[in-house]
Amino acid sequence: QVQLVESGGGLVQPGGSLRLSCAASGSIFSINFMGWYRQNPGKQREWVARITSSGSTQYTDSVKGRFTISRDNAKNTVYLEMNSLKPEDTAVYYCNQGIRRTMDEYPRNYWGQGTQVTVSS
Repeated sequence: QVQLVESGGGLVQPGGSLRLSCAASGSIFSINFMGWYRQNPGKQREWVARITSSGSTQYTDSVKGRFTISRDNAKNTVYLEMNSLKPEDTAVYYCNQGIRRTMDEYPRNYWGQGTQVTVSS
C-alpha cells in the first residue's frame, strides 16, 4: 500500500512564503512524475506544477517565477516553494505522484490528502 502525506500549509499574508511537502511511503519501486494541484470549493482541480524523474519542471502560467517545485528521490518527497503569494493562490493544495509498486507495474496516480493554503491580510 502507498500513502502520500502532505504538510506545510497555513495562513500567510500577501507577499509571504510557504513551503509544502509531500512524502510517499509504502511499497514503492520507483516514482515517475510528481506534481501539485489546487482546488477551491465549487471549482475544478487546477494543475499547478510538475517535475519529472529527470528533474524537468513545468508550471502553470499564474505561478511562474513565484513557485518552485523540487524533489528528493531518496526521501520520495516533492516540495513546492511558494513565494510572493497572492490571495488568488488560496486553495487546498494536493500532491500527485506517479508510482510503480513493482518493476512489472505501470505507474499509478496517487494523491495526498490535501493541505489548506490561505493568503489573506
